[in-house]
Amino acid sequence: MARYVSEDLDQGLAIITLNRPDRRNAISMELAEDLVAAVARAAADPKARAVLLRGAGGTFCVGGDVKGMAERGHGSGPVDHQVSELRRVMEVSRLLHDMRKPTIAALDGAAAGGGLSLALACDLRIAAKSTKITTAFAKVALPGDFGGTYLLTRLLGSAKARELFLLCPLLTADEALAHGLVTKVVADADLQRVAHEIASGLAQGPSLTLSYMKQNLNLAETAPFDVCLDAEALQQTRATVTADHKEAARAFVEKRAPRFTGA
Repeated sequence: MARYVSEDLDQGLAIITLNRPDRRNAISMELAEDLVAAVARAAADPKARAVLLRGAGGTFCVGGDVKGMAERGHGSGPVDHQVSELRRVMEVSRLLHDMRKPTIAALDGAAAGGGLSLALACDLRIAAKSTKITTAFAKVALPGDFGGTYLLTRLLGSAKARELFLLCPLLTADEALAHGLVTKVVADADLQRVAHEIASGLAQGPSLTLSYMKQNLNLAETAPFDVCLDAEALQQTRATVTADHKEAARAFVEKRAPRFTGA
């Protein structure tokens, strides 16, 4: 049974909540293990058409459990074993980034260190206005984990990623929005509602087509232009025969909203 992560399914939306509010959802090995398992389940569940990642207790995630590290010391055993264990739980970022479903992070309180990395692995980030955002790693003499260097570089470019990692500025939500780091900033009281509405809208959308779209977007991060054109031609053609595309075309002609089934 998961100890530090809760899971819910609401009309096609998988809601995954970091549930360690007494430590502001700091990432312990136990929380990381629960999280990677929960995200893997959501990725594999055909009933889950989108994923919303959030934190309990008014904070998304402050990153690694530095207090726990100080209290217990760092991992034990050979270095190779510690590397393997960390890499195993860091798989959660690849799952959030690569799964063929939209992933949305609802950010409140703080998104720092590994918590920011988790948010960056999602497709969209909705932030409460009072949220503070920082890479944080350099301040605790760590280089970074959970894919933060990869994701931030691809999202903002090398120069800005280097600035944010090396200098560790504490960004407001509005500053993060100006950088393109978050998708939308809303009033604190509205965060969970707005994030849920956006995520639910995606969960009720043309899921098969969105999966093709996400494959194209992920490919575009690394592949040559001609390879991306080939993929677009394939996915566009595949989408034209889906039930949702046919429904969207009928709805357009009939001047009504489409009713998607995800097929």
